[in-house]
Amino acid sequence: MNETLRLKLNEYGSLKEPFFFLISYDLSSFHVQKLSELDSDIKYEINEKVTSKNEAKHEVEKFPNTFKEYEKKFDILQEEILCGNTYLLNLTAKTKIKTDYSLDKIYERANSKFKLKFKDKFVSFSPERFIQIKKNKIFTYPMKGTIDASLPNAQARILGDTKEMAEHTMVVDLLRNDLGIVSSKVRVDKFRYIDKINAGNKKLLQVSSKIHGNLEDDWQSKIGDILTALLPAGSITGTPKKKTVEIIKRVEDYEREYYTGVFGVFDGESLDSSVLIRFIENSKNGIFGTKERLIHGK
Repeated sequence: MNETLRLKLNEYGSLKEPFFFLISYDLSSFHVQKLSELDSDIKYEINEKVTSKNEAKHEVEKFPNTFKEYEKKFDILQEEILCGNTYLLNLTAKTKIKTDYSLDKIYERANSKFKLKFKDKFVSFSPERFIQIKKNKIFTYPMKGTIDASLPNAQARILGDTKEMAEHTMVVDLLRNDLGIVSSKVRVDKFRYIDKINAGNKKLLQVSSKIHGNLEDDWQSKIGDILTALLPAGSITGTPKKKTVEIIKRVEDYEREYYTGVFGVFDGESLDSSVLIRFIENSKNGIFGTKERLIHGK
C-alpha cells in the first residue's frame, strides 16, 4: 500500500474538495490534484455518451512480439493454472506502433465513455468503469466477453459461450469479493447484460454485470482506504488476486506503470473512475500500445 497516496486521498475527501486522481497499476506512482488547480495539459472525459458513429479507419503500423515469445509465457501460465496457483489471469504485452497521429489527435478522435490524456505521456480511451460511488453506494461493472456485432446471432453466441460464461463468472465473483472488503450487503444487481461499443470502424458487443455494496455515511473521508484496498483492479489481474499479481510480475517482461491503473474524479459528492485500458504511450524508445488477454485453464 502507498501510505502517502492513501492519506492524501482521505484528506481531500474529508474536506469534500473536488479532485482528479491517477494511480498506477502497482500503486507506486500517482498524481492527485485539486480540480480547481488541474494542470492544463491533463484532459479527461468521464462517463461520456458514446455516439453510434464510427470514425474512418486510421492505419497503424504494429511491431508485435513473436508468437514464440507469447507461447512461452502462455505455457508458463498454463502450468501455474494446473498447479492451482491461479484460475484466471490477464496477460498483457507492449507493442511498438507507428502512427502519424499525435496523442492530442488520438484523444480527440477516440469515441469512448472514459478518456484521459496525461500530459505528453499517454492517452487512454477506455470503455471500462472501475468504481462509481454515489449516495453511499459503491458500484462496479465488470466487463468480460466481446464479440463482433456484425456476426450472425452475435448476442446469442456470446451469451451462450461456455468459456466466456466461465471467465465472466470468475471475474464477477472476484469483484464481488473485492467490494466486500470495503462495503456491506454486496449484491449482483444484473448478471451478463450486453453493452454496445465502438472500436475504430467496428461495432462490438461487450458482456457486463452490475454489482453494488453499501458504504458508511462518512465514506468521503475514506476514499484513500477504499481505492488502495481495491487496487489493482481485479478485471486486469485475475484470481486469486494476490498470487496472480505475483505471477504477472514474474512472467510479463515490462513494468505496466499507468497501464491498467485507474483514473477518476471526486466532485465533492460523488466519485467515478475508469480502468486505463486501450492505452497508447510516448516513451524514449518510441510510441507503444498495450494489449491484454484473459487466460484460464485449457
